[in-house]
Amino acid sequence: MRSYSALLRGIRCLLALLLFAIAAPAFAAVCAPATSQGTAPSSWQTYCWLDFTDYNDTTARSAAGQNFSYTLSDGATLSFNLKATPATAAAFSAIAAPSWSGAAVGNTAFLGIPNRPVIYTASAGVKTVSITGITITPPPGVPSVTAYAFVVADAESTDNAESLQMTTNGTNWVQLDQVDPISGSNYPTITGVGSANVTMAGGGIPSPTGGYIIGSNSPTTVNVTLTAGGLQGVMFAVRFASIRLNKQIVGGRVNSADQFKFDIISTGSGALMASGTSTGTGNGPFTAAALSLASGIPLTITEQIAAGSVSTLAKYQSRLTCTNGSSSSTTLPTNLVTTSFNFGALQFGDAIQCVFTNTAFPHLRLQKSLGPGGRLFNTDQFTVRFAQGSSAPLATTTTTGTGTTVTNGVTSQAQVVAGTNYTISEVASGTTVLAQYTATVLCTNAATASTTPFPATVPGNITLQMGDVVTCTIINTRRPANATLTIVKSSTVLNDPANGTTNPKAIPGAIVRYSLTVANSGTLAVDNNTVFMVDSIPANLEVGTAAAATFIQGTPPSNLSLTAANVRFSNLVAAPTSLSGCTYTPVAAYDPAVKHICVLLTGSMAAAAGAGQPNFTLTFNAQIK
Repeated sequence: MRSYSALLRGIRCLLALLLFAIAAPAFAAVCAPATSQGTAPSSWQTYCWLDFTDYNDTTARSAAGQNFSYTLSDGATLSFNLKATPATAAAFSAIAAPSWSGAAVGNTAFLGIPNRPVIYTASAGVKTVSITGITITPPPGVPSVTAYAFVVADAESTDNAESLQMTTNGTNWVQLDQVDPISGSNYPTITGVGSANVTMAGGGIPSPTGGYIIGSNSPTTVNVTLTAGGLQGVMFAVRFASIRLNKQIVGGRVNSADQFKFDIISTGSGALMASGTSTGTGNGPFTAAALSLASGIPLTITEQIAAGSVSTLAKYQSRLTCTNGSSSSTTLPTNLVTTSFNFGALQFGDAIQCVFTNTAFPHLRLQKSLGPGGRLFNTDQFTVRFAQGSSAPLATTTTTGTGTTVTNGVTSQAQVVAGTNYTISEVASGTTVLAQYTATVLCTNAATASTTPFPATVPGNITLQMGDVVTCTIINTRRPANATLTIVKSSTVLNDPANGTTNPKAIPGAIVRYSLTVANSGTLAVDNNTVFMVDSIPANLEVGTAAAATFIQGTPPSNLSLTAANVRFSNLVAAPTSLSGCTYTPVAAYDPAVKHICVLLTGSMAAAAGAGQPNFTLTFNAQIK
């Protein structure tokens, strides 16, 4: 007998009978985990304790027994028949946990198990619970389930001469957990672990005692014999594996509308077991896809781009990492580049957490903007582009529009290679003169925590890293009104001593015609009689009286003119700064003493007006030494 008084034992019996007498109408059979761990091990949430609220002792003691059916957390259905003895007298009732103040389960560990999970003896003596025909019916679309874990726990305090004897026709019993007593360190003796028959015996020790929880995989029959000195109790559970799948985004989304769907599916049928979807524009984690499995259904986890997204999943690198709260041998991926992983059937007790981490491959886009005042001329347009080295541009666009309006000013978004240098640049389109604008570049990155540096001027270089999704804006601001002259020099071989005028070559003695083209791209005219040109003669050329300087008016016209008196020469080493400094008279057609040709144009060079740049061309002949 226990060390507690007979009065206390009687009170326990009375309470149990009262609880049974006032029981509410039967509830649909469910199973549920404890709501709090207490001193239970980390696997405490993997037990789904069976509720016996609708237990009927008269039915259970009948020849047919009482049938139970439970809808499990994974959608499977657990069914069995329960028979109780003795058949001729009250055997059991169903009560809440803990079964009494000295019980281990419910007081020290596995706290808050809901409903009435304890099958409790109605009186002292030997009584049996026989559970037969245990079957698991999988959820619709899932193949037959052949693996499940059935659990038996000491729900009272097995002390003195009391005992629990459990048999199974499934795998041999395994001790799953040991539950601490409410005080002291007494435990019943447990024998037979590793076989089909386990006994938990009080062995004369007094209450309170701890308790044990044992499990057998895939039994169809489990029998429990309870020897009660006063009262005894037993609890049953289905043990499950849990898996949670979540999503983390590193860096920015390729497009802010992109969302990800992550699923847990049945490997065999493809049936969806649990699902989650990213939301908003944050990086997560998001609401997890969570699944608890009381049956051994093989699982696969996958991810895909969600409906309504702009990008494809191929625009992201997907890596999968999983951890397990259990020390089982279930294979776990770590930083695995994949969008799908087949777990097979999880081991009962697994508490797996997985995260798909998506990092955008680097992407770059350019766009054009105009500063205050817009275009200098309505015809001005700009081509923006970026490329790797001398390769063809990865993306390019040429603007349209007038004034401050920029249309067609955004390139396509291009996926680039992480760690590779790319050049951002622009070129003028049509008659546009970039020199009439100052250009700056402003870049933004969807990966707000990125440390990637950006260029500030054009052209500029940029090297992106994984997760960077960058948009760079080239901003052109028109310069103040000015006269801006540009000069382009070109040459043509007229004849040579060997070939004459037939396909002449630039060889010693050849005559070369040089052309100097001057244009005004500015919006202001040049002051009158101020266009002064000095062309310094290279050391391998000679110029003299045969220079034959010629003035050619351009289109639009420059409004300038040239007189022969304003074409002069200099034999000084330093270039003259005015026409008056050019005082040398050549003594030969090609005089080696000539170092510079000086030209002063007459008139005020016209300003650009948007239809082109006023220009002129000056030509002269020289001889190769």
